[in-house]
Amino acid sequence: MTVTAARGFVASGVTAGIKTSGDPDLALVVNRGPAPAAAGVFTSNRIQAAPVRWSRRALAHGNVSAVVLNSGGANACTGPAGAEDARTMAERTALAVGVSPDDVAVCSTGLIGVPLPMDRVVDGIEFAARRLTTDGGRDAAVAIKTTDSVHKTAVVARSGWTVGGMAKGAGMLAPGLATMLVVLTTDAVADGPLLDSVLRAAVRTTFDRVDSDGCMSTNDTVLLLASGASGVTPEDGELTDAVHAVCLDLARQLIADAEGAAKEIEVAVVGAASEEDAVTVGRSVARNNLLKCALHGEDPNWGRVLSAIGTTDADFDPDGLDVAINGVWVCRDGAAGEPREKVDMSGRRITITVDLRAGQASAEIWTNDLTAEYVHENSAYSS
Repeated sequence: MTVTAARGFVASGVTAGIKTSGDPDLALVVNRGPAPAAAGVFTSNRIQAAPVRWSRRALAHGNVSAVVLNSGGANACTGPAGAEDARTMAERTALAVGVSPDDVAVCSTGLIGVPLPMDRVVDGIEFAARRLTTDGGRDAAVAIKTTDSVHKTAVVARSGWTVGGMAKGAGMLAPGLATMLVVLTTDAVADGPLLDSVLRAAVRTTFDRVDSDGCMSTNDTVLLLASGASGVTPEDGELTDAVHAVCLDLARQLIADAEGAAKEIEVAVVGAASEEDAVTVGRSVARNNLLKCALHGEDPNWGRVLSAIGTTDADFDPDGLDVAINGVWVCRDGAAGEPREKVDMSGRRITITVDLRAGQASAEIWTNDLTAEYVHENSAYSS
């Protein structure tokens, strides 16, 4: 169930001393080949961390042989020194695992604006390189956690080939192509351009639909690496489906572990004039803090759903909107529908269905409730 489920990959996760807690904080994922094909998507935040800038350049030629990741420090907003630190991480990783620095992607997560303790990072890279193993995927996933309460991994096996992945993320989860740090691996035979199209298609309807708190990070990165070690070239669409399945699994794990969350909420918009309208409406509902508070209190307040819909430019008739909460159509034709007392919100999962009755398009957005624990965690932790 890790990034090393796919053949051709080794990984490790170690404690380098970057975190003051003493928890694991540095990971390596290495593609042993025979092919080093890769693709990536990154945050659209205009303020981008030095590792994001480095990795964008590394991915430009469609090959990556290794990924070095650290938690405990974002290396964002750290100026020219931060850029040099990202380069050093790539160069030291390349030297330790026997590849070119240009074939190393760098990912960092943690506090913004604080320089990394590079002596510890460099020692950690050398230690992690000595610990690389086909069983190291779990350790790598643990080492990239920050406020995550659990590590996150997923695997999809197909006939003769596999896609695996790991992710971190519990806060600052809002769309911008990617919404966290993710490394995906496959032993299928695929080149860089194919991986790029596959990854963008998968991310668009998974990670890009996660919207926990409306906050977009400076470090968001999703990487897809292919080793070709299976010798199998999947049929058209098979690789896309498998990568999508892994991304969806990881995306749902992110929402389940969102900071302080007590409810996992799916906003399903149907009957939209376009997919863009469906996404716009779903995101507006998902970001409505009054609604998120009501859902935490298990109050099926459909009026707040309608209020959120009304702030968008989507095509709909205000007197033709239907809303269901956990299968009960509490709003019909823009007014009260079935009795709200019928809605059972005692479980952890809540589904809000919005029917715009304006077309055939649909989309889903995943979010969570707003809790006192979320406020406490983000007031007690500098992030």
